[in-house]
Amino acid sequence: MQQGSAPRAGVDRLAVAAAAVTVVLWASAFVSIRSAGAEYGPGALALGRLLSGTVVLAAICLVRREGLPPKGAWPGIVAAGVLWFGAYMVALNWGERLVDAGTASLVVNIGPILIALLGGWLLKEGFAPRLLAGMAVSFAGAAIVGLSMSGGGGSSIGGVLLCLVAAVTYAFGVVSQKPALRHATPLQFTTWACAIGAVACLPFAPQLVSQAAGAPAGATLNMVYLGVFPTALAFTTWGYALARTSAGKMGATTYAVPALVVTMSWLFLDEVPGLITLGGGVLCLAGVAVSRSTRGLRRARPASPVAAAADPPAPASDPRLIDAHTHD
Repeated sequence: MQQGSAPRAGVDRLAVAAAAVTVVLWASAFVSIRSAGAEYGPGALALGRLLSGTVVLAAICLVRREGLPPKGAWPGIVAAGVLWFGAYMVALNWGERLVDAGTASLVVNIGPILIALLGGWLLKEGFAPRLLAGMAVSFAGAAIVGLSMSGGGGSSIGGVLLCLVAAVTYAFGVVSQKPALRHATPLQFTTWACAIGAVACLPFAPQLVSQAAGAPAGATLNMVYLGVFPTALAFTTWGYALARTSAGKMGATTYAVPALVVTMSWLFLDEVPGLITLGGGVLCLAGVAVSRSTRGLRRARPASPVAAAADPPAPASDPRLIDAHTHD
């Protein structure tokens, strides 16, 4: 036992480091989107990001000699590519033109609870009482965020609504991923979903070309950064960490994203959400925590195997589902 403990500890440390890299990169995406969005339209920015990510992921696939995904994976890949990599990124980019990066990250982070809700409906995984309670808390928090932004005019409320659209499309995309990963590897899924997202955003190609011609180098570098690091690299480090630790522990790491985004947006963009907005965002995250918690149920029904069987884990705890979890 003692002989195997040192290698295991080394692997765990590497997994923690990989997870930390992923969370930091996903948080940085909100700040980069806010910065690049001043020069690039929502669709153009999404297309540029997806093209950059596709190039890097395709290169990794070639090095690893990954072939085409099996036939059974394609429905999920196409759905996630259009909804998650395409519609999600456009909606998020658009939303961040109207609200600050911290507010956007707080609202989008209700995504895990929507994933659990959609999993219960579309994947027949059931609805635990804690899921419904957590959903109520999260949406109360989102309502507080929206009301707190009302002083900034209709554009701020519109930004909150666009971030909610981003959370919904992201959730649908991740739920589409679950059955696809029964057939394809995470790298195959991510590469081809990213490429399909780029194809879905091709109508924005003329806008991308025209805006790239006049954009400062810093904005273009931010766009490329979004594709190479938060998209391609972060998914790779996430998969590495997930293979070496439990899905539940990995899922918990994403709760750090909003705090990092608020800190980064303060340091680099000189913007911080108001106290009421932050309070609503904390409620959003508290709702996610309630929906994933099993502690209270275990105390209330410690010896009921029937109840335990009727209360399935949230979809976000499935390794295949969490593998593509992203907040950016």
